[in-house]
Amino acid sequence: MSAPTADPGIAHIRASGTPWDIGRAHGTALAAPLRAFLDDGLARLGHLLDRPPTLPALLPSIAAHRDAVEAALPDLAEEVAGLADGARISEDEAWLLQLRRELTGYSRIRTGGDCTTYARTGPGTDPVLAQTVDLSGNLDTHIAVLETTRSGSARRSLVLSFAGLLGYLGVNSDGLAVGINLVLGGTWRPGVPPYLAVRHLLDTAATAEQALKVLADLPLSSSRSLMLCDHERVLYAEHLDGDLRVTEAAPGALAHTNHYLHPDFAPADELNVFARNSSRRRLDAARDGIAALPGGADAEDHFALLARPPVRVPDRGDIRAERTVAAAVLFPAAGRLHLRPGDPARSRTRVFTL
Repeated sequence: MSAPTADPGIAHIRASGTPWDIGRAHGTALAAPLRAFLDDGLARLGHLLDRPPTLPALLPSIAAHRDAVEAALPDLAEEVAGLADGARISEDEAWLLQLRRELTGYSRIRTGGDCTTYARTGPGTDPVLAQTVDLSGNLDTHIAVLETTRSGSARRSLVLSFAGLLGYLGVNSDGLAVGINLVLGGTWRPGVPPYLAVRHLLDTAATAEQALKVLADLPLSSSRSLMLCDHERVLYAEHLDGDLRVTEAAPGALAHTNHYLHPDFAPADELNVFARNSSRRRLDAARDGIAALPGGADAEDHFALLARPPVRVPDRGDIRAERTVAAAVLFPAAGRLHLRPGDPARSRTRVFTL
């Protein structure tokens, strides 16, 4: 298994054309790393679970999610097929890469941290969305930035990806940025994984309002909170069992961590008490930190906040424990993604621009 590094590399993949073309370019560029990742305890799931899984045992769940995505988002299903062809892996393996978090569920992996996200817009303020990415599995060894343009569309997207994912967070050329937080509640079921939902929003929506309408129609598979930021509006949409609750600041600033904030959903929160305490500390630190930043704060000002504890979750030497594996600062009006891979306190900033 690959060990984390202080300043891991980033694969920058530019792809255009049909969804299949984009997927194939992605897979071709990462064929060797994705094969190695799949062979490392079945995409490292064997290192995270008490009982190592096998692909045959996961196939019924993979098929159920795949059917749901093919029905709701056929373009992304086609892109997964292209990914498999380009990487020379089976389609089931390509789908496994999209579904790792869904297949483990939230009752089978302890959760201690899982992203701190904030966004801000308003007069005298550069619209910004920033977040840490806190994941288990040492995924900073498999970071990529996808720069995509679909045939027939002028919209372009910059998407942060880990180990073959079609989406995680990103920004598009219309000035929409999307971030994501894990929240735990309800029943997880076959549906559209939220990471693919993020990619779909970037591919199809120009504004936070449009993205919210698209999101409301998606059969999401699991609980999450998505942060949306455009030139004028900031909002987050919390998802629980097919329902959404929206909190907006227009203009203003919002922050989210890993517990439900809307009063309708808070009683259903399943985060354990230790993780909830971490989530609350990080939320308070993010709110205080962004309130102290000037409206014209640059990416390095935001990284200074993202790299400080408790927002930054340190490496405790346990592959099963979440830690900060990347930090991102997105400026939607400029179409820029600033990224620090790995531990943001130890890595240098890379800049990607549409």
